[in-house]
Amino acid sequence: MPKGRPIESIIMNIALKNVSFSYAESLDDAVIKNLNFEIKFGECVVLVGESGCGKTTISKLINGLIPLYQSGTMAGDVLLGDKNTADMTLAEISRHVGSVFQNPRSQFFNIDTDSEIAFGCENLGMDPEEIRERVNRIVKEFHIEHLAGRNIFHLSGGEKQKIACASVSATDPEIFVLDEPSANLDLKTVADLAEIIKFWKSRGKTVVIVEHRIHYLRDIADRICYVKDGHIAYEWTPAELEAKGPEYAASLGLRCMNLEQLKNKVPELAEGPESSKEPAKRTLKESLVFKDLHFAYNRKFPVLDISVLSLPRNQITAIIGHNGAGKSTLAQVLCGLRGTWRQKRKARKYGAYLIMQDVNHQLFTESVLDEILLGMNSQDENAALEILERLNLKDYASCHPMALSGGQKQRVAIGSGVSSGREIVVFDEPTSGLDYKQMLAVSATLQKFAASGKTLLVITHDPEFILNCCQSVIRMEHGKIAEQYLLQGNQEKLIDAMMSV
Repeated sequence: MPKGRPIESIIMNIALKNVSFSYAESLDDAVIKNLNFEIKFGECVVLVGESGCGKTTISKLINGLIPLYQSGTMAGDVLLGDKNTADMTLAEISRHVGSVFQNPRSQFFNIDTDSEIAFGCENLGMDPEEIRERVNRIVKEFHIEHLAGRNIFHLSGGEKQKIACASVSATDPEIFVLDEPSANLDLKTVADLAEIIKFWKSRGKTVVIVEHRIHYLRDIADRICYVKDGHIAYEWTPAELEAKGPEYAASLGLRCMNLEQLKNKVPELAEGPESSKEPAKRTLKESLVFKDLHFAYNRKFPVLDISVLSLPRNQITAIIGHNGAGKSTLAQVLCGLRGTWRQKRKARKYGAYLIMQDVNHQLFTESVLDEILLGMNSQDENAALEILERLNLKDYASCHPMALSGGQKQRVAIGSGVSSGREIVVFDEPTSGLDYKQMLAVSATLQKFAASGKTLLVITHDPEFILNCCQSVIRMEHGKIAEQYLLQGNQEKLIDAMMSV
């Protein structure tokens, strides 16, 4: 546990009283409905539930983005201590509430990490010497010395999340609101995040977490609150929820509470093309082979150095490894977006398509349906609607993609990859921000995609997802392939590798 300087905190409970909120001009379609909810000072409360249930909206009510920034219609009161957020400015609220958003890039204002960590303190007008002391202390507390002085745009998604947490922590608010902080983190980094949250709790901080991956909060959370249709439907302690069993959690769309249970899970192998009678028994020899994949930001920092990459054809291969291992860089090099490799003609021949980790970079149209149609060589609206239905997005066909939740945007991007018709599709964290049921839906879609004769490469930190759809695994370390194996019979090896510190 990191040691920090104790400070005097203001006792500040959070209370939502008869709160309703709609993103429209009327409360008829309210996302939050007559919500009465209290969080006591020093509690760690986790908001869970299926995507779109209202979890993030509740977090925005607490940090003041609703009603002070997000447009819509609101009724009721949100109190921080004895103050109503409607009577406070965002600047006043930010002195007490620090937020880490689902996409950390959305809250960055600087290019280098040191300046970003100091940014909030500078906005509060702190003395320069105090700011330097806080930045140095936070870097040590978060064990991110290796990220000091770095270019933010050269960091992995998980590393960016650490910088976002550090920047918020430097201002020392009484309340922390985190929106799916583990979504883009490997399990080693998730363990680091757990230590950070424990540290905040030890200093008497209140922590509110919107989350799908809840296993790392088993020994931290005081309450797990299940949100459904805009209200709190159930509440448990972590022990109470775990005692109900994984089947009960899965029935509510919740992720596994104990990853050790996954070691005995039998992988769900996708059926291969009709031409292959025994797809589950294929060897790694039946592969697409790529040679000399390299990339470096400069000569001193090689990020990717792979002599040979073999991808089993018409199967789903998982790429695992800790944050910064080079997984996302591999995807970009393979698709010809950066770096060099000798067989770029093969990329054009097979048509590699990348679905990015930050899907906001590849949503272009005015509606979800148009987004799916955009990538089709021959636009077929019925086929596009069928893809949306398989991804539970058909009801959003006419919605603007940027108006969707993070998990919904992710599924739209996956739908674009499905509709592209490319031979090779690379998915970078396709289940980021997805609940259990949506993860299963994505797994089923990718299985059907592979069964149609496509070769899929999935970069992921999600062991549940791997066990539900992948057939082989490539583990990366320091920009190189450390090992490659078939998943069947190696479930325990997979979990141990992903949980290793």
